[in-house]
Amino acid sequence: MSLYFSPQIDPIIFSVGPVALRWYALMYIIALGLAVLLGSYRAKKPNSGWTPAQVNDMAFYLFIGAILGGRIGYTLFYDFGNFIQNPASIIGWTGSSIEWAGMSFHGGLIGVLVASYFIARRYKKSFWEFTDFIAPLIPLGLFFGRIGNFINGELWGRYTDQTWGFLFQHAPSSIDYIYRHPSQLYEAFTEGLLLFIILWIYTAKPRPRAAASGLFLLGYGAFRFFVEFFREPDAHLGYIAGGWLTQGMLLCIPMIIIGLIILISAYRRSK
Repeated sequence: MSLYFSPQIDPIIFSVGPVALRWYALMYIIALGLAVLLGSYRAKKPNSGWTPAQVNDMAFYLFIGAILGGRIGYTLFYDFGNFIQNPASIIGWTGSSIEWAGMSFHGGLIGVLVASYFIARRYKKSFWEFTDFIAPLIPLGLFFGRIGNFINGELWGRYTDQTWGFLFQHAPSSIDYIYRHPSQLYEAFTEGLLLFIILWIYTAKPRPRAAASGLFLLGYGAFRFFVEFFREPDAHLGYIAGGWLTQGMLLCIPMIIIGLIILISAYRRSK
């Protein structure tokens, strides 16, 4: 049986005059709300070291760090040539309007880590104590963010010769009915839902300091590297080398290595 899909979902839920609510924005609002609820649930546990009020406070600053880091990271990692010609593109300036089209997870992660450093100092916690607490919550944003990408019909996958696939209207060759992998959904369920389940269960019991943070880096890097084999690389970048290595893979390699080192070191220190 052949299964082919051609999703055509309006990215705008509703609009009132010039103001519009988009699915993509709603996905991040839902992710932020769930992260706060689950973070507050963990904070209420005996000897958690955190309070629900602190969770609400940290969520705001982490969200800002993720948004700013994601935009800056995309500009530097994926659109550097355009940035050189038009430095204002880093704030989304196209010459006539501001459009924040383009976000990078790796840039967002750097933004979150910078915010984490200052939040940890504010609450007089160690950096690893803070990142271990938020590690199982971050994949929620990844899951809902990728669902938003799918609804927008962006970041589509490579061609598929299987008996199933998706036809994305904005992808090249869509008029020729070239079906593609729904790589957004692959990412949503691996680096999002599956990674969340792994980290949530793993952190349900006390673990060595920094172990949860290392596992997050290792898990995300490995899942993203795998899914990149099914994801179409950015058209203006293409493949970095060998006809298969993408910019996303290149950025994930340090994550995998660093995550593994942190995880191993955490257990060695605990002994």
